[in-house]
Amino acid sequence: MRKWVSRFLFLFVLVLLAGGAAIWLLEYYPRYNSRPPLRLAKGTLAIPHARIYVSPVDPPMEDGTVLVRDGVIAAVGAGVATPPGARVIPCDHCIVTAGFWNTHVHFTEPKWSMAQWKSAAALNPQLADMFLSRGFTTVIDLGSNPADTFAIRRRIEKGELAGPYIYTAGTAIYPPHGVPFYLRETLPGWVVKVMPQPDTPEQAQRIVRNNLNSGADVTKLFTGSWIERGRVLPMPLNIARAAVTTSHLNGRIVFAHPSNLPGTQVAIQSGVDVLAHVPDDTRGITQDLFATMVRQNMAMTPTLKMFSTTVTSDPHYMDPMYEEVRTFHALGGTLLFGTDVGYMTDYSTEGEFEALGKSGLDWRDVLAMLTVNPAARMGVQDRKGSVTVGKLADLVVLDADPAADLKNFSRVQAVIRSGALIWQK
Repeated sequence: MRKWVSRFLFLFVLVLLAGGAAIWLLEYYPRYNSRPPLRLAKGTLAIPHARIYVSPVDPPMEDGTVLVRDGVIAAVGAGVATPPGARVIPCDHCIVTAGFWNTHVHFTEPKWSMAQWKSAAALNPQLADMFLSRGFTTVIDLGSNPADTFAIRRRIEKGELAGPYIYTAGTAIYPPHGVPFYLRETLPGWVVKVMPQPDTPEQAQRIVRNNLNSGADVTKLFTGSWIERGRVLPMPLNIARAAVTTSHLNGRIVFAHPSNLPGTQVAIQSGVDVLAHVPDDTRGITQDLFATMVRQNMAMTPTLKMFSTTVTSDPHYMDPMYEEVRTFHALGGTLLFGTDVGYMTDYSTEGEFEALGKSGLDWRDVLAMLTVNPAARMGVQDRKGSVTVGKLADLVVLDADPAADLKNFSRVQAVIRSGALIWQK
C-alpha cells in the first residue's frame, strides 16, 4: 500500500511539474525581454525624384531626395546627391511621407497564438498583410495576450521578423463583470474569467502596475462596455481614476473604450488621454462634451470603418458618428488614426480614409492623424512623425498623391523602418 501511495505521489508531482513547465514555456518565457532595444539598419539608402510631404504643415518638396544613413534621415531636399553605393528606392515622382501609425490594433486572432514558436515564414506574410502593406511603421496594441505581443515585438527588433514597432497595453481592463458580449461569445469561458475586471480601486492599481512592470507601454480601459446588445456597463469612476492615476504616475498614457455617454463621462472625469473609438451610441453626446475633452487635451481615434464593417453601414447609425468626428475636429481636438484591426479582420484602409473624408477632414488632417499627432501623443515627436533630418528613417512611399484623393494614402509602394526597406510592392 505504501509503495502504491509513493508511486501515485511521485506521478502526481511529475504531472504538476510538467504542467508548470508547459505553462512557463507557453506564457511566461515569451514575455522575457519585453522591451527590446530599437534596431537601426546599417548603410545608406536614397529615395530620389520624390514629392516629399515633410509634415502636414510644410509645403511639399518637389523632385526631392530623402537620404538615409544608418537608420536616421541624413538629408532631405531638391539638391541632395545620391552617394555611390547607396541603395536606391525607385521613385518616378512618387510621394514620400513619414511612416504611418495605427493607434488601435490587436493580436487576438488565432494565427498569432504562440507567436514565440511560429516560423518567420508563417508570421512575416501576416505582418505584411496587416501592417506593412498599409504603410504602418508603428502600431499600438490595445489589448491582446501579452505573451504573443511581446514575442512578436522582440522578434521584430532582433531582426527575425519584418514588422512595425509595437507599443502595447498588455491586457485591457474591464468593469466588474463587464467583459463585452462579443468577446464572451467567442472566447472560452475560462479565458473570460481571468480577464482583468477589478472590483476595487486597489485591484485596479495592482493590475495596472503588473501590466506596466511586465512591459506594457500604455493602459487600456473599457470605461463603457457593451455587456449585452443594447446595454452598456460603465466602469465605476473610482476604479477608472485609480487605474488612470497609477498609469500617469508611471509616465504612461491611458486609452479608453467609451461606447456611450456614461462611458465617455467616466473617461473624461478619470483623466483618460485618448478615446480609442468615437462613441457609437451618440445619444447625449454634445458639442459641450467634446469641448471639455479638448480643454483636457484628450485625443480620439475614430475607427469609423470598424463600426460600419462589424455593426452596420446604415447611415442612421454612421452619420451621427461622422458628425462627432467633424465637431471634435472643428473644436481643435487631436485625432489619431486607428482601425481596430485584429478585432476587425478586414485590414484594408481605404474605407477608413473614405469615412474620414465624410467627416470633413482633408489630406493634411489625415496626414497629421497618421504621423505627427500620434508621435506627439506618445512623446516621441523628437524621433518620429516627420521627414526631418536627425529623425528615425520611418518612411512610406506612395504611388499616388493623397492630396488628390484621401484613398491614395492606401496606395503604398514601399515601407522603410529605422532605415531598412522592410516591404515593397
